[in-house]
Amino acid sequence: MTSIETITLDVADPEAAAHFYATAFGLGTQLRFRAAQDPSTGFRGYTLSLTVAQPADADAYLDAAVAAGATVVKPATKSLWGYGGVVQAPAGAIWKVATSSKKNTGPAVKRLLLLGVANIGASKRFYVDRGLPVAKSFGPMYVEFDAGSSPIELALYKRRALAKDAGVPAEGTGSHRLVIGGAAAFTDPDGFAWESATQPATR
Repeated sequence: MTSIETITLDVADPEAAAHFYATAFGLGTQLRFRAAQDPSTGFRGYTLSLTVAQPADADAYLDAAVAAGATVVKPATKSLWGYGGVVQAPAGAIWKVATSSKKNTGPAVKRLLLLGVANIGASKRFYVDRGLPVAKSFGPMYVEFDAGSSPIELALYKRRALAKDAGVPAEGTGSHRLVIGGAAAFTDPDGFAWESATQPATR
């Protein structure tokens, strides 16, 4: 079964990136970094999310990220779906930190990789064919897969809608500068690369 065990971000300075994520989000084992300068402009076609228990937790993560060098893309605010904000890490990855709860419900944090895709139906079939069961599906707009025991959940969103949600222009070219670590190696219909999670993260 296809599942996400790690995510590798291509960055200019792996050591600096590791320090940022440890400081901002307390992330270590699920994120890897490798030095790469593949051309990339604008929106890279994905966002990463932390879903937290309550607004105070979202504020704590967002404040820590900004203090560590992130740039605010969308300030934290209440919305129809809850509360949250968006920041961009120094190396370029966009992170949304949010909660659907208005009160303290516990310490759990969900890690979600949200890919912006051209065709939800085609990408959904692609991943189902590789063993990922669907947990939630909202027609041609959004799909979330059952992560099982995986530490990171995968979801698909229309590319333009994802960019709008993140508060950035949808235009972008070149490398995604992201590699997803799982049980198998392949490239999906939108060019997102998967590799065996046992492969080294540096090159």
